[in-house]
Amino acid sequence: MSVVDRVTAARHVLTGDFISKAVCKATNHDIISPKKKHVDYLIQCTHGQNVDISVMVDTLYERTNNTSWVVVCKTLVTHHQLLCYGNERYVQHVASRTASFNLETFLDRSGNQGDESINLPLYYCLGYDMSLFARRYAKYLNAKSYSYRMMAYDFCRVERGYVERVLLGLDTLQLSKTLPALEQQIDSLLGMEITVGELSNGVISNAFFLLFKDLVRLFACYNDAMINLLEKYFDLSKKSCKDALEFYKKFVVTMEKVKEFWKIAEDRGYDKGDIPYLNSAPASLLEALENHFYGLDKKGAKYAFTQT
Repeated sequence: MSVVDRVTAARHVLTGDFISKAVCKATNHDIISPKKKHVDYLIQCTHGQNVDISVMVDTLYERTNNTSWVVVCKTLVTHHQLLCYGNERYVQHVASRTASFNLETFLDRSGNQGDESINLPLYYCLGYDMSLFARRYAKYLNAKSYSYRMMAYDFCRVERGYVERVLLGLDTLQLSKTLPALEQQIDSLLGMEITVGELSNGVISNAFFLLFKDLVRLFACYNDAMINLLEKYFDLSKKSCKDALEFYKKFVVTMEKVKEFWKIAEDRGYDKGDIPYLNSAPASLLEALENHFYGLDKKGAKYAFTQT
């Protein structure tokens, strides 16, 4: 832990602010994943009835004002773990906030100071690349919270059996709301465009693990929603059928990108039993859907995506 981190942590101890102390220690300048004991303490705090969640969230958001990519990325990882494992009231509070992570212009310039007298650690030379990762990661976490705000539940937290029953039971109007929410969150995650070569340190590797777990749950939900839609497809109105066809085409493209993400996980040595196996969508199915749409009469359709 750096001298600055030690001084900051000590100041929080003196003021009795143990949440800020845990945040400071979890998100210090050491290029390792946030220490489990500090993250576990914060997770435990989210379950405490006397803990003000807004203070914890504010502390994490303020930590992203740091100029170091290490601190910012570890803060995002810590926040992500709280979204995954903390009490749901933490998720609810974050989703209810009007402000979100604002890192669009974040750039760690510590590796480009031009001062030859400073012997900067090698990881500071990664400032530009990791700053880009931080910006994309923050965008995904914002999308994750926005999805919760729209749907009132987190696709990644709901029990698999329950969410499967819910998604397979949605009517077409509900699907028209659910599918875009899933698409947006998945697109934001895949839009991070992580490569195997970038997984060169403990911070980004920890983030990738959390993203991997999210994508497993998100795509399972996406697949269930698409199965439901396809079962209704041949009863849709022509306009709704066209919308459904576009949803399916988007699904096929996304599936291929997800398979590329799974390949990265496999190359990183993830257990193959934890990596879902995906078959490519048969071309014959898309052809059948298109043939039905182009030959569809305006009469006889039972369902529509939008209310008239």
